[in-house]
Amino acid sequence: TDRSPEESAVWLERAAGQGDNDAQNVLGIRYANGDGVEQDQERAVYWYRKAAEDGLSCAQYNLSLCYYNGNGVERSLETSAFWLRKAAEQGNSDAQNDLGVRGVVVSLPGRPLQPDRRFLR
Repeated sequence: TDRSPEESAVWLERAAGQGDNDAQNVLGIRYANGDGVEQDQERAVYWYRKAAEDGLSCAQYNLSLCYYNGNGVERSLETSAFWLRKAAEQGNSDAQNDLGVRGVVVSLPGRPLQPDRRFLR
């Protein structure tokens, strides 16, 4: 039978609490979006970080977005770049794409694109 979003969130919490990093990442997404749980960006960051520190590239990517946008944490381009690089190094295509996009910024009109050193090594 299909579970309600609220009921499935209870099961995700149990699995996440037991160290299942996929469940931790999905629970982070649920908290970020308020899907079956009350929306809570700080709680989303908590679960993304648990999975990211365990090496899950999609959680590393999600955590990088939180830092980039300042969702649930103080905005930090340096910390965003750290997690983005970790995810990209593992082959996460979204992270690789974003690293390419964020690694270049437009300077002044009429000047060439310049690298943003926070996102490059």
